[in-house]
Amino acid sequence: MSVRTAAPGARSAQRQKAGLVTTGSGAGSGAARGGARESTRDLRILKEIAEALNGAANVDQALRDVLAHIADLLGLRTGWIWLIDPRTGRFYSATAQALPPFLRDPVRMTGHPCWCIEAFRWGKLTAGNIELIECSRLRTAVTANQPGTRGFRYHASIPLHFGDRPLGIINVATPRWRRLTRRELDLLSTIASQLSMAIERARLAEESVRLARLEERTRLARDLHDTLTQGLTAIGLHIDAAMGAAAPREVRAQLERALTVTRSSLDEARRSLRELRGSPLNARPLGEALMALGREMASDTGVRVHVESRDNLSLPSHIEEELYRIAAEALTNVRRHAAAKEVQVTLTRTGRHARLTIADDGRGFETRLRVRAQPGPEPTGFGLAGMRERAALIGGRFSVRSRPGHGTQISVTVPPDRVDLADRPASAVPPASASS
Repeated sequence: MSVRTAAPGARSAQRQKAGLVTTGSGAGSGAARGGARESTRDLRILKEIAEALNGAANVDQALRDVLAHIADLLGLRTGWIWLIDPRTGRFYSATAQALPPFLRDPVRMTGHPCWCIEAFRWGKLTAGNIELIECSRLRTAVTANQPGTRGFRYHASIPLHFGDRPLGIINVATPRWRRLTRRELDLLSTIASQLSMAIERARLAEESVRLARLEERTRLARDLHDTLTQGLTAIGLHIDAAMGAAAPREVRAQLERALTVTRSSLDEARRSLRELRGSPLNARPLGEALMALGREMASDTGVRVHVESRDNLSLPSHIEEELYRIAAEALTNVRRHAAAKEVQVTLTRTGRHARLTIADDGRGFETRLRVRAQPGPEPTGFGLAGMRERAALIGGRFSVRSRPGHGTQISVTVPPDRVDLADRPASAVPPASASS
């Protein structure tokens, strides 16, 4: 870790230029007026950020808005936010603004340990102790004098906590660094508290929805077991007993057909029970399950995955599961082949159709050579045949749009006769940058 400080005169000039301090003759009244102006400005900034958080449709938008406000407040250009995945405890890059080219490479932002993350894990990263720290993510480029850093050598880090719960870190930087004042650090701490409350509120809403869905699935499974499966079992036993008694051949044939139908219905009921108790979504809404996929990918690769669930779609469980598996396979393809920096996953409704879209900004490919559902080892098929088959299982239409150098978009459209569009309570599902 290295520390660089500016001369007092230079820092004063910089703060005056940024409008963070006032000048005057040194009289008490002038200082009082300057302090009042600063307090008013701080309150206005906090009000603007509170309004931005209240108006944000999801956590992804809230993170972007807050980062933009902080950059504007401090006269900075660059910032990025790490969040901790509540399911895995791993860091992922949730959002970023104006990163230098060297840090745009996803491998540089995978959430692997660095000074600020390690200090945060140790509980030693506080706004009161922030200094100008050399970024270990930039060190390789800085020591090699690579132009991709645009002069960045340092950043300031502000921890995000909700009570005792660690949530993540806000980082801000600028090529011409100046040391942050105590007033700025205090203001940033307050902003971090506002953002932390918004993040925790969204996660509590997610957990509430997940528990409600789990309770409903458990109730359905219990009712299915206690009524339908037991009733079908009893009917089968009675038919079997009747077939053992003396009966005309025509009656026995009818009983055999009834027994076959009963056993088939019992098998179907048991399959439904297994689905209710063993879904890969783990009782989460599809949007939230996609968020978890995105966060995991961001932690592993640094590729930010934005998940957007625009409509309150009520889909049968088997359709949700197939869409989830299609999305998982598509993200695996992005990870292995696309060399992308960002991915957009959208779950929405077009007319009366449900539609899942996964679009990346990667290298793309020639679809005429790849889309054919021909058997063969990967990466020739890119898993497209399997995704197409899963879409067909739910009566959906599968499509791929791609060309070299222009990314790839995979879409699955489910027709109205397969979609239950009944209203259900809305859930707050933040997109993954797991911007989830």
